[in-house]
Amino acid sequence: MPVVPVVSSLIRDTKTPRPHYKCQPASGVGVALFVIVQSAGVVITALIEHPGPAIAGLLLGLYLMFAIKVADQWEKCAVLRLGRYRALRGPGPFHIIPVVDTISRFVDQRVRVTDVTAESALTKDTVPVNVDAIVFWVVWNAEKAILEVQDFYDAITLSAQTALRESIGRHELAQMITERETLGRELQHILDEKTNSWGITVQSVEIRDVKIPQDLEDAMSRQAQAERERQARIILGTAETEISGKFATASELYKDNPVALHLRAMNMLYEAIKEKGAMVIVPSTAVETMGLGGVLGTAAVAGPPKTA
Repeated sequence: MPVVPVVSSLIRDTKTPRPHYKCQPASGVGVALFVIVQSAGVVITALIEHPGPAIAGLLLGLYLMFAIKVADQWEKCAVLRLGRYRALRGPGPFHIIPVVDTISRFVDQRVRVTDVTAESALTKDTVPVNVDAIVFWVVWNAEKAILEVQDFYDAITLSAQTALRESIGRHELAQMITERETLGRELQHILDEKTNSWGITVQSVEIRDVKIPQDLEDAMSRQAQAERERQARIILGTAETEISGKFATASELYKDNPVALHLRAMNMLYEAIKEKGAMVIVPSTAVETMGLGGVLGTAAVAGPPKTA
């Protein structure tokens, strides 16, 4: 008989599903052999009119039903004879001696995923966070996983939660948000050192989400917005400084070169009136400084262009 309660599956809860443990009080192959042998005994009993074959068929069928076990391709189990470890069995069919031999639960050797959550853990800069992570692990030595630890799934889950909380306490919030891969590698290294002695390897740890309180999130958003506004004002002030410097340099060039200033004025006037219906208002001081009086008078006398 199996050393754990006979159940088809064990589920802890909906948030952290427990892996399905398969135990076989009677395998499908054993049940089929029981039916065949028992039927043959009944037929022979009917032919010879003696109950011996039926009784022998019943006993042999019961023996085969509990003696023949089958493990799937990805499963292994330990066989204990009178309480002492004998060997690993699986995958495929194997034979045990009922009553004398017992089998452990079947160990799934495929890669598994465990969801780990650390709620209200404090970072190095004392910020409460909720961190969700997933752990990818595999049983590489079923013998150690069965004999060295009572429940390796619970051990993996609780160890991952503890390691996650310890790692959160060693990092600041900014590091946890921007360096998730580094945090995952650190957790993988911590867990792998602990679980290798159990015949289990932690292949990787991925940080899925880092949640912070809503008030703190709003404050960080306002801080980021203020920082962007500060940068925008700095850029605008820098641009104004550069523009004023260029104007100062241009004024030095125009001061001793009235022809250049006059040409610049002509160009400005042209740019202003080249659009049809444009109106230009020029301060009198600018007219006197740049010598635009004659030019504007000529433009006013000429009037609007005549169309054919």
